[in-house]
Amino acid sequence: MNIFQSIILGILQGLGEFLPISSTAHLILAPWFFGWSDPGLSFDVALHLGTLIAVVGFFWRDWLIIFQLALQKISNFKFQISNSAEKYPSQLLWLLVIASVPGAIFGMLFDSKAEATFRNPLLIAFTLSVVGLILFLVDKYAAHRKELGKLTKLDAFWIGLSQAVAIIPGVSRSGATMTTGLFLGLSRQQAARFSFLLSTPIIFGAAIVKVPHLLKDGISMAILFGILASAITGYLAIKFMLRFIQKVGYAPFFWYRLALAAVVVMVYFLR
Repeated sequence: MNIFQSIILGILQGLGEFLPISSTAHLILAPWFFGWSDPGLSFDVALHLGTLIAVVGFFWRDWLIIFQLALQKISNFKFQISNSAEKYPSQLLWLLVIASVPGAIFGMLFDSKAEATFRNPLLIAFTLSVVGLILFLVDKYAAHRKELGKLTKLDAFWIGLSQAVAIIPGVSRSGATMTTGLFLGLSRQQAARFSFLLSTPIIFGAAIVKVPHLLKDGISMAILFGILASAITGYLAIKFMLRFIQKVGYAPFFWYRLALAAVVVMVYFLR
């Protein structure tokens, strides 16, 4: 893995983690398209560290507010909380905990198996298309009126369960959670915001579990560039997404997924 390839894959990870286009699919398809060697588990861990830096860097103030609201609710202590806390309900921390459980369980049980079993380009083309279509239809026809304060524990569980399905390449963790949030009535921006906040514990957990592999193999210059590219593009992807969907919606991501799936099928049969 040279520095150029590392940067390209880092960019794909940063974009794919937070845009509903599946980072896993892109990290599988890029080496398949260009004939690159498999970068290995250590590089995968490094890219996840990059996206963890991105989401924590963007939402650290929000997480501080979320923890303050939760502690304030269970104690008599009053925090000096920013006015932006109004957009978050006091029970949001517990909703995120509930939503994180299914993904954590599925990740521990099936992550290694999924990595070995679901890497077929045709399967990825299928999941890209189908999940993209579901996202398009839900975005078009669901009522986007619910705010995070109206989200129930059962809603959080369903969003978390959809995140667990994203272990299949092409589904997209952000795509699955945003789609479910929209289906449950969340506004476009609130569905994306909950999805991004939910990504923090799941990415953190995955990184912690796999960091020993990274330390064992050592951190090369190529890996450092991959982390940097992933962190920068991830941060920009979050910032872009929260503005873009409020004005345009999710339809462009469906058309992108469909076009990519078509290219994958064409290349597969031409080869």
